[in-house]
Amino acid sequence: MTVVEPSPSVAPARRTGRAATSGRVGGDDKQRKDIQALRAIAVLVVVVYHFFPGFLRGGFVGVDIFFVISGFLITSHLLSRPPRSARDLAEFWGRRIRRLLPATFVVLAVTAVGVIIWAPQTVWTNWETQIAASALYIENWFLAGQAVNYLAADNAASPVQHFWSLSVEEQFYIMWPIVLMLAVLLASLARPALRRRVVTGVLGLVVAASFVVSVWVTATNPAGAYFLTWTRIWELGIGGLAACGFGWIQRRLEGRDGWRVVLAYLGLAMIAWSALTFTGSMPFPSYTAALPVVGTALVLVAAVRGGILSPRPVMSWQPVQFVGDVSYGLYLWHWPLVVLLPYVIGHALHRSDKIVAIMAAVVLAWLSKVLVEDVFRGRKPLGMPLRRSFIFAATGMIVFVVAAAGVVGWQAYRTASEKTAISHALNDPSSCFGARALAHPSSCTPHGDKLVTSPTFTAADQPAPYKDDCWILGDFAEQKTCHYGSSAPDAVQVALVGNSHAGHWLPALQQIAEQKNWSITTYLISECYTVDAVVNYESPARTSNCLAWNKKVIESVADKKYDLVVFSNRTFARMPGKTLAQTQVAAEREYESVLQKWSAAGRHVLVLHDTPYATDLPDVPDCVAKHISDLSACDGTTARKQGDPLATAAQQLNDPRVKMLDLTDRICSGDTCYSVVGGVIVYFDRGHLSATFARSLTPDIRAAADKLLQG
Repeated sequence: MTVVEPSPSVAPARRTGRAATSGRVGGDDKQRKDIQALRAIAVLVVVVYHFFPGFLRGGFVGVDIFFVISGFLITSHLLSRPPRSARDLAEFWGRRIRRLLPATFVVLAVTAVGVIIWAPQTVWTNWETQIAASALYIENWFLAGQAVNYLAADNAASPVQHFWSLSVEEQFYIMWPIVLMLAVLLASLARPALRRRVVTGVLGLVVAASFVVSVWVTATNPAGAYFLTWTRIWELGIGGLAACGFGWIQRRLEGRDGWRVVLAYLGLAMIAWSALTFTGSMPFPSYTAALPVVGTALVLVAAVRGGILSPRPVMSWQPVQFVGDVSYGLYLWHWPLVVLLPYVIGHALHRSDKIVAIMAAVVLAWLSKVLVEDVFRGRKPLGMPLRRSFIFAATGMIVFVVAAAGVVGWQAYRTASEKTAISHALNDPSSCFGARALAHPSSCTPHGDKLVTSPTFTAADQPAPYKDDCWILGDFAEQKTCHYGSSAPDAVQVALVGNSHAGHWLPALQQIAEQKNWSITTYLISECYTVDAVVNYESPARTSNCLAWNKKVIESVADKKYDLVVFSNRTFARMPGKTLAQTQVAAEREYESVLQKWSAAGRHVLVLHDTPYATDLPDVPDCVAKHISDLSACDGTTARKQGDPLATAAQQLNDPRVKMLDLTDRICSGDTCYSVVGGVIVYFDRGHLSATFARSLTPDIRAAADKLLQG
């Protein structure tokens, strides 16, 4: 998976309107130029990180800076005029709609058209769906769902992936005023002198709860935690608490400009340290996000003024203020350029391309500010009554949802047509379809005469467990098995065991089940391979749960009366204190122990050798889509072949109950490993067999299973 996406979703300061919304909270002049400077820092950190990730490894903290600014300004506004009715809430939300959605809709519309024009069809469904999710401000939940899906890890980053943080903020804008209104109502029951403390206390409880959730979820589900609303609310809430205490702090800093300077520099240093030293391997957001969050809050409450060594002159510099003014648009536009430009120019972005792209993003940000954002400020042009703002929002969202549904529907129609053609080809034993092309090299060409499975079809051509939720994902805490095939009492009982490189064999086994009365039970888990030993993962929960699952599976397969066990794994996660090479050696011994246990229990075990892996390509269907007239451009060398300690253990065991089947020669021939064989794209990503290609291997697997069961 590509990890992205901090976002300056906090809008630049308004030059008219209420003090709190324009950034005029404290300070010695009408415009909080330090806040504009913070916006400039945050957006530049994000842009540099996205275009030059190796230069600024912690640039993702830009989102944290913006979250704090947003929480500070929004809370300041709400405290100055607390909502007391549904009408007040609607007024607040209407202002947010007019401020944020016009530019959002423009960028999404341009991006949606750009995807259709330049991006390969393999990504249309996913990307257009994400555009709709972004318009609905639920992109963060969409990405959180994909983050825990192992099979989505290789998905290309969409051009709207950065909208995840806009989604978090919009959800905050819906929730926070309601929380504050309830807090104000509760505070009205207290003495006047205590009311501000009651409000601060209520908001503090929300912040504390979110912080605890952030630490816990990051430890148990680090991939999903990055995008979840509940793990991020505390960051915006810290800005809210800074707003609650702003007046009290200013009274104590009055006449002490030196302390303001110290606080400002301390905050800026915390931000700089985070951006320069943080890496994607750190637990985040969690407690580590406190460094840039608290640093931003310090700069905000410092409200630094002039004086010796003050950062105010640099903050007030016109170019810095300009970047702060266009920060919202700059964030909206820069990421679509990062993603789509390589498709437009036909190659990865070089340094010169990136510089031009950044300049283009600045120009687009300025144009969208002048022609869109400024135009929709206030009540014009939406005018009265208030409901027009909500009609505008609903209409725009509906348009994007309908457009995405149209793309999805069109591709579904094409998929149905392809399924019919595939069914005919699979049932024609004389054809050179799929793996048959390399099984009969004298009469077939490796690639086939025509491409039968399109890249779009193949990208979704996944084995059934992924669609049936028969897969153990996330922190591996949920343990489940699923059943496929026959339910007849006399059915041959088959267990399919392993990780995703076992799961991709299921389509072939299902075909055999229809032909030979097989009942298949799946023991499938993401990444975790089946050994009775500790395997290290990024969280302690995953590590311990993987071991617990493996112990359970090994015992279950030995205890239950399975006629056949189909066993396959990709062995790549390391064991504690071992290199990958040492892990492979240790895993071989562990696999041998598992095979011996099952054999001693009377189980017949068919080990399927791990398949070649297209590590030289980011995604095979995408490559084929780009080189539809030259399929050889997506082929690789035999370097794609994987060492497989499970297969080695099975071979060396020399046990008549354990056999190993290696079907690598149905994918590779001579010095070439093919991405398309017999008109079928081999992988639906870059390492997992497409369901159609797996089905084309059915005769080979059926013959091996029959021989093992009869022997």
